[in-house]
Amino acid sequence: MTRQSWKITPKTILGKWSIGLIIVMPILFIIGSSFTDLLYKSVPAGETIWADIAARPALALTMLAGMGAGIAAFITGLLAIVRQKERALLVYASTAIGALLILFLIGEVVSPH
Repeated sequence: MTRQSWKITPKTILGKWSIGLIIVMPILFIIGSSFTDLLYKSVPAGETIWADIAARPALALTMLAGMGAGIAAFITGLLAIVRQKERALLVYASTAIGALLILFLIGEVVSPH
């Protein structure tokens, strides 16, 4: 039996994509939250996601893209770990962060505030 060593950086394409997507996620969140004060200071939030997209499209679509990047980072990281036997610590970290985002989104759907 061969022993695989742990690495920090990924070797597979899916692992590299997972890292890239998890880096893009907070960047999109920061850009989206800056739109709150810059563009939409006097515009109220919509009651639904569709109303918010109609009222504040740049803010809503940027934040949704950030969430999509986090979910995609989880999926690609999980595929890299399971299918391609990726053993990079950064891939495990990006997969965990993506899983936490999904858990947060499930909590928002189940128990909105």
